Amino acid sequence: MADPALAPVTRQVSGRTAAARDPSGLEYRQPLAAAVAELPVLDASGRRVPFGALFRERRAIVVFVRHFLCYTCKEYVEDLAKIPKSLLQEANVTLTVIGQSSYHHIEPFCKLTGYCHEIYVDPERKIYERLGMKRGEEMISSGDPVQQGGTVILGPGHYIHFIHRDRNRLDHKPINSVLQLVGVQHVDFTSRPPVIHV
Repeated sequence: MADPALAPVTRQVSGRTAAARDPSGLEYRQPLAAAVAELPVLDASGRRVPFGALFRERRAIVVFVRHFLCYTCKEYVEDLAKIPKSLLQEANVTLTVIGQSSYHHIEPFCKLTGYCHEIYVDPERKIYERLGMKRGEEMISSGDPVQQGGTVILGPGHYIHFIHRDRNRLDHKPINSVLQLVGVQHVDFTSRPPVIHV
């Protein structure tokens, strides 16, 4: 029998204590600070909702976009719009997009992209900052640098199971990779019409 000390490394190793295995298959589980969970996001009506309420009861995929005028983010959200609600419901997962804009821009952005899942804004970019999404070089109309986006899997409760921070505007996490992490089947995003063979 081989010496266990010489066995190959087959998982990510860190200095942190290993988390308990999660029923979804996600092993990473880090508490989300209560102060971050209490930060508000705004819905399309301008109503304030605590960030933690978005994933208190069930698992949530939360996609932070750079801004609603970013063409790459627009295309990414157009693909998110193609995810059938029924697939998410079967897995007991919600899909939420958060932008860093005024809540007045939510409805036009949804019309533009066809996005019909949950969407909010973090106009002060506090959640972006607290989750470590760095400011990029691009400026928004106020003259402030734009926070980079990312994808986070949270909940139920105040736990982070997965986080991907975009390094640049083209670094969105592949959607099917994220869906796989929460047990949702792959979605075909090609939108090509079916080929009919005669």
